[in-house]
Amino acid sequence: MKKLFIILIAITIIGMTTKLIKIFSIKNDLTFAIIKPDAVLVKNDDRIIDMIKQHGFKITHMKKIKLTKKEAETFYTVHKNKPFFCKLITFVTSGPIIVMVLKKENAVQNWRKLMGATDPKKAKPGTIRQLFGTNITSNAVHGSDAWQTAQQEISQFFPNLIANPKQTINTNKQRNNIQ
Repeated sequence: MKKLFIILIAITIIGMTTKLIKIFSIKNDLTFAIIKPDAVLVKNDDRIIDMIKQHGFKITHMKKIKLTKKEAETFYTVHKNKPFFCKLITFVTSGPIIVMVLKKENAVQNWRKLMGATDPKKAKPGTIRQLFGTNITSNAVHGSDAWQTAQQEISQFFPNLIANPKQTINTNKQRNNIQ
């Protein structure tokens, strides 16, 4: 009886460990990305998507949308009290964007490395921002800075992918098919 009890505990621990490993793996494997209006406007979105794929990312979800002012303010609420907030909202609502969920081991860190520094002038050669960005605001792409941020951002644009989203931006309108 004692051996059976120990076996049952071991099976339970193994099962829980497997679940935790899967959760941890998923957390490290997904991130959120945006191709911003400046890159979409000059038709660099296909080149950026090619770079993403060439660097081993899988694009699990993607859609082209145009944010309203309210949606942009919700998304960038973390910057609400910063002096560049209004300029950022005007910029991100100026045209279509492409929102994506990217999958790769250590996705957040790898995506940030591929994006490059926020300021394209300071970005390393061969990074997306160095190649396609023009200034700190018009820097071609956005990426989550941590798993927790990625989870929140994914839930805003792809609410069915992440359980219990804090806020959801309604992007399921016909405008998803912007050309």
